[in-house]
Amino acid sequence: MSKKLLIIKTGTTIPPLLEQSEDFEKWFFSGCEMVADEFMVSSIYLDEPLPTLSSVSGIIITGSAAYVTDLEAWNYVAVDYLRLAQKRGVPILGVCYGHQLLAWTFGGVVEFHKQGREIGTVDIINSAAAREDALFAGLPPRFKAQVSHLQTVTALPPEAVRLASNSFDENHAFRLGERIWSVQFHPEFSAAAVSEYIRFRADAIAAEGMAVAELLERVTSTPDAVSILPRFVRLCAELESGVSS
Repeated sequence: MSKKLLIIKTGTTIPPLLEQSEDFEKWFFSGCEMVADEFMVSSIYLDEPLPTLSSVSGIIITGSAAYVTDLEAWNYVAVDYLRLAQKRGVPILGVCYGHQLLAWTFGGVVEFHKQGREIGTVDIINSAAAREDALFAGLPPRFKAQVSHLQTVTALPPEAVRLASNSFDENHAFRLGERIWSVQFHPEFSAAAVSEYIRFRADAIAAEGMAVAELLERVTSTPDAVSILPRFVRLCAELESGVSS
């Protein structure tokens, strides 16, 4: 049996999108330019078992409405699995909750952001290190991405390399070693998806002093952010075949 990409689900999207048969894995299928049969999906938050790493070519960890700081039991299952994956050289990409989970797994710190929520379409600024990074090198120095989060990585894991930041979050992306990447933003989100998130959380957003209408007006497509996903797929294939990236 050939190896497949594994999507570790740490939760689901919001109810209005679920009602439209939308969810994280479907967006990753599309963003990676692949079909469902080329993936394995494990909902770890529902205690679904994780596959043996010998069957996995790469790992993507999804977002979630949960908080890493809740320290749910399944987080510790993920920690053991991800540490073993690192030792075996399996490429990993963490997204939003997955980003925070990776940071926490390898010694970073995750907390509620002191400024509250970041949501909508935002600017992401690459670091100097990103220019030489296998995943980020093809991106412009500044690009648009979709976001929706309350918690953030306030301290990177030891030896992690910061790849991107913005005025809200200094740790929007990092690399650990040569095969682990982590992004706070959502490369899999479309403009329609993030707009639905804004509308769904409109009451909370307004109570926090942000203008819902302005956030919706600023929503736009984010092709540069999306491009990270097929690039990660290519890197997984190259690393599996022993081709240097």
